[in-house]
Amino acid sequence: MRISGIDFAIVVSYLVGVTLFGMHFRRRQTSLREYFLSSNAAPWWALAGSIVATETSTLTIISTPGIAWAGDLGFLQLVIGYLVARVVLCLLFIPQYFRGEFYTAYQLIGKRFGERVKTVAASVFLATRALAEGVRISAIGKVVSVAFGTGESVSVAIMTALTIFYTFEGGMRAVIWTDMVQMVLYIGGSAVAFFLLLHRIPGGWSHIAQVAAASGHKLRIFHFNFSLTQSYTFWSGVIGGTFLTMASHGTDQTMVQRLLAARNERDSKKALLASGVIIFVQFSLFLVIGVMLYVFARHTGLLATGGDTDRLFPEFIVSGLPRGVAGLVLASIFAVAMSNASGSLNSLASSSIVDFERLRGSTALDDVRLVRVSRWVTVGWGLVLGILGLVHWGVVLVAGLTIASITYGGLLGLFLLAIVSRRATPRGALSGLFTGLAVMVCVQFARPLAALFGIELHATIAWTWYVVLGTIVTFSTGWLVSQFAPGPSGPAEVR
Repeated sequence: MRISGIDFAIVVSYLVGVTLFGMHFRRRQTSLREYFLSSNAAPWWALAGSIVATETSTLTIISTPGIAWAGDLGFLQLVIGYLVARVVLCLLFIPQYFRGEFYTAYQLIGKRFGERVKTVAASVFLATRALAEGVRISAIGKVVSVAFGTGESVSVAIMTALTIFYTFEGGMRAVIWTDMVQMVLYIGGSAVAFFLLLHRIPGGWSHIAQVAAASGHKLRIFHFNFSLTQSYTFWSGVIGGTFLTMASHGTDQTMVQRLLAARNERDSKKALLASGVIIFVQFSLFLVIGVMLYVFARHTGLLATGGDTDRLFPEFIVSGLPRGVAGLVLASIFAVAMSNASGSLNSLASSSIVDFERLRGSTALDDVRLVRVSRWVTVGWGLVLGILGLVHWGVVLVAGLTIASITYGGLLGLFLLAIVSRRATPRGALSGLFTGLAVMVCVQFARPLAALFGIELHATIAWTWYVVLGTIVTFSTGWLVSQFAPGPSGPAEVR
């Protein structure tokens, strides 16, 4: 074990404490609205913290500093898009979600296009969220292997089991309030790492700025060149980031569930906008830490283990922080991992129960039994996520965002058809969704597909453009099919 006994005790105390805290909410779980939406009783500021904690993940904390260490601050261009998207969602999407008694995002699709389209959309979400969360869970294995010098499988199993336990017991109320605690912990831990780095680098911030300036680009934020193959430019960041966040926060049940849990539409909007401010601050913090690690490495010889920049920040935590402080920062990274997993488990369970009602075998089940079924569905999804967490995904931040980006465009295009197109039909909606997904799979696997025909591709479309492309293909295909091969109209317009 590479960390001290004090640090180990801090990490274990946190894991036990947050699990017991989550279990505290079990006694209120007597209805589906309580279990999945916390009875719409959570204050907006707690939901804002929960949104941030869910949007942030272990892979964000350990990968974002590595991006700045290897490059510059250009990732912030994507974060600007995150902010723009929140304004669009407040104007376009949130009002629609509060015009019905919805538990999931896909009930909106069902209202507009019928049960068949709703089921397909929910299925796409379940597959996407399971794979993306598997990447996030695997990220914690990297942290544990650096901290404890052990393999990753045991750590993934322990983290998954503890998260299943308190999510099983406490439902959405436990998720929201543990998210809030965990957000405070991981931002506080990262801030501690920032100030200790600042203290340990000779010359402080002036020396950091000097070395960064000498590198020629470390503190650069904006790249105004237009490129479809470069991930972090102003255009791919703002446009791609806007579409990515519109999809993740407007069509992904994990995020929409928090918006639906607000007391009213106004609180939902306040929570979403406030979360944007926090997101901008925290990404700035993570990226600056990456630049500071770059400077720190010039004095200490600290390098990314095996060339894996995801291990850079954990390596500094273990070898560069004092006893006690290292345990606090490690606990903060565990906190965000558990926060992500708990939110995903509850949203996967809610979609499985609500969007696939015919799978229950009976329509007369009372709320108490439905809550019991929901708990065991949560356990089932927990086992799936644990297995996926054992897969080695490469650079986890890019892997996680790429997986989501393949399907997010299809989902966003589908939701836009439902909300803004009066003439869209179920046939058009399904045609658009399937076409969008097929095109994005081809884009993602363009290199191996081209190689089958003896073609060598020197550049492919950057993942930051995936959602934009997928949305355009889905929406335009769905609109055209609805015009020229309309078929039966949907059950109701969403207005």
